Amino acid sequence: MRHLVFVAPKFLENTNRYLAGFARLEGLRVSVISEDPSAAIPGALKPHLTGGHYQVKNPLDGMQLGEACRSLAKHLGPIDRVTGALEQLQLPLAQAREFTGIPGMRLAHARRFRDKDEMKRVLREAGVPVAKSELATSIDEVAALARRLGFPLIAKPPAGLGSRGTFRLESMDDVESLPRLGLVPSPQSPVQVEQFVRGKEFTCETVSIAGKTAWRSGTRYFPSPLEALENPWMQYCVLLPREENGDPWARFHPVNEAALQALFAGSSAEASTALTHMEWFLADDGQLVVGEVGARPPGVNIMPLNSLAHETNLIDDWCELIAFDRFTPKPRKWATGAAFLRGQGRGERVVAVEGLEAAVEAAGEALVEMRMPKVGMARGSGYEGEGHAIVKAATTEGVKQALLGIIQRVQVRYG
Repeated sequence: MRHLVFVAPKFLENTNRYLAGFARLEGLRVSVISEDPSAAIPGALKPHLTGGHYQVKNPLDGMQLGEACRSLAKHLGPIDRVTGALEQLQLPLAQAREFTGIPGMRLAHARRFRDKDEMKRVLREAGVPVAKSELATSIDEVAALARRLGFPLIAKPPAGLGSRGTFRLESMDDVESLPRLGLVPSPQSPVQVEQFVRGKEFTCETVSIAGKTAWRSGTRYFPSPLEALENPWMQYCVLLPREENGDPWARFHPVNEAALQALFAGSSAEASTALTHMEWFLADDGQLVVGEVGARPPGVNIMPLNSLAHETNLIDDWCELIAFDRFTPKPRKWATGAAFLRGQGRGERVVAVEGLEAAVEAAGEALVEMRMPKVGMARGSGYEGEGHAIVKAATTEGVKQALLGIIQRVQVRYG
């Protein structure tokens, strides 16, 4: 029987879905490391977690994870895998593997996915198209890069999460305003400065087994996450088309393959077995440009969208991939999409939600799930907003119309 350790910082709803996926697998002993006490594990899951539980103070500390793994291995037997679904866990997990000798991705390769400057260096050297970028350790260096690269630019932390902490620079005034926005470059905390790619933004989700591609999927962002952050009034959508190999996704597949081969190069079979989430651009000049790549399941509802479209449970499929290096691709039968409902106004709480009934009626049978913002709830800090709707239809156009029907009618107001 294989022994897998899952790192769940908190037993929250989405994390528990992954924990349940591992718990359902036969032939797998599941142990858990968390900041929460064992009493916080959902009661329905406890009987299926046949391993142990180890509480740590900081689940983002690789040495604490390593000590926890050593203790679990001492009492329950060797550990075959240690994993977690969150982006922030990938470096600490790699450190824990190196500390304990558990198979899987090591620090050198984890940094290629987590450190955006290192990622772009590896991709650039492999001939994969990426935006020009460099690190800056002071505002003066940001200004010098702006003069050399030209505006517009993007400034962000090298180990950022999504588009949070990311700012578009259109002028030297924007450069000087970075410290006021909370982005202060220094030798200890450099800032990545890169050319802004004008174009449409897409994703490419890829299952790799021992470095070989077993499955691909892709979505389209409407608008880009950065545009959604810069324009709080915009309702944000993700579209998964009915066509599995339509344009421009199929044109991007060779770029995706080259990028993953470069990032996985020199790693073990276990380390290059993963579900990766790649964001990329179809630039206005027609070039296909890689933005960022994560070696973990995607967010913004891309997992449930694929589950609906392929009539599967992609979380369960990911758990089987990580635990047993197995993945069975399933045909795409539907187009799906998610609309993220975001408010307007300058307040910090939701004070009104309008147009609900009209939006539900407009979406019709395409509506699968709707989590509406509630009056009184705090304003969200990211581009996902305070609620969302998920739709499914037999055609891509059907999903587009359903998403439009929702975002054109629902109005969330802050106050």
